[in-house]
Amino acid sequence: MGALEFRDDELVGADAGLRDVVRQIEQVAPTDAPVLLLGETGSGKDIVARAIHSRSARAAGPILRVNCGAIAPGLIDSELFGHERGSFTGAAAQRRGWFERADGGTLFLDEIGELPLEAQVRLLRVLQDGVFERVGGADALRVDVRVIAATHRDLAALVRASAFREDLYYRIHVFAIRLPPLRQRRADIPILAAHFAARSGTRLGAAHLAVTPGDAALLQSYDWPGNVRELAAVIERAAILGGGVRLEIARALGLRTEPTAPSEINAFPTLDDAIREHIERALVRARGKIEGEDGAARLLGVHANTLRSRMHKLGVRWERFRRAVV
Repeated sequence: MGALEFRDDELVGADAGLRDVVRQIEQVAPTDAPVLLLGETGSGKDIVARAIHSRSARAAGPILRVNCGAIAPGLIDSELFGHERGSFTGAAAQRRGWFERADGGTLFLDEIGELPLEAQVRLLRVLQDGVFERVGGADALRVDVRVIAATHRDLAALVRASAFREDLYYRIHVFAIRLPPLRQRRADIPILAAHFAARSGTRLGAAHLAVTPGDAALLQSYDWPGNVRELAAVIERAAILGGGVRLEIARALGLRTEPTAPSEINAFPTLDDAIREHIERALVRARGKIEGEDGAARLLGVHANTLRSRMHKLGVRWERFRRAVV
């Protein structure tokens, strides 16, 4: 499976930083084993879950996503397993739960670490036996559902703290896939940025939005705590700030807040503009630090005082760069 087969968000990097993830998807997808996806928020666990489903024997069936952390504790049983009419106040009609609706397909339990212990007990039963009852019901119902679970939390630590059942942990931990954060696969950033730029251009009805080498350097210098989800938002913001004709990456990252003078779309940058952009890229990489071994002056090959003087002349304020990078 190559990158061209995955033109969707995180898996655009299938030939680079996600190579190992893609290999694991190919290994586990044809089986019916439970899968546990581990990774930071925004790293693409939902995309991987859909990729596993689409390559499984269940591809013709439904894939449903449940955010376990977004369900009120009192409604978890009803949401997962359904309820009978009149089983509680407000239950005006029978309702099929997520497991019943996913029969024959895949149920993606996102943020499974947020489930309370009582719900974990009932979840374990349906995973082991494929059997459950609706809330207020007496009949045992059987379903054929593959479960893919995901979390950004350390489930093993939760088990040690008695906040997550050990038996459930081993049940869902048959095959684990860890997604690397974007900062650990910076080589994927330019192609991801180009993908999101094309998508933003389509949404805005705009012309081709190019990611310049300078844009790529700025993006690769940032640590992306929100991972690919944050990158997508930044690129769309950059497209909007650029009026749909160019990407304003520095402004979208909060690196240049001053309004820029209007110019022709294809105007050639002045020497001061080029120097300013180069200094800003160095400051992003140095996280606003000017002096020292990892400072911007060392990156640029100039004395720190010379850099300060040039920054003062060009109106570059280092404080913005220290704040902008997490």
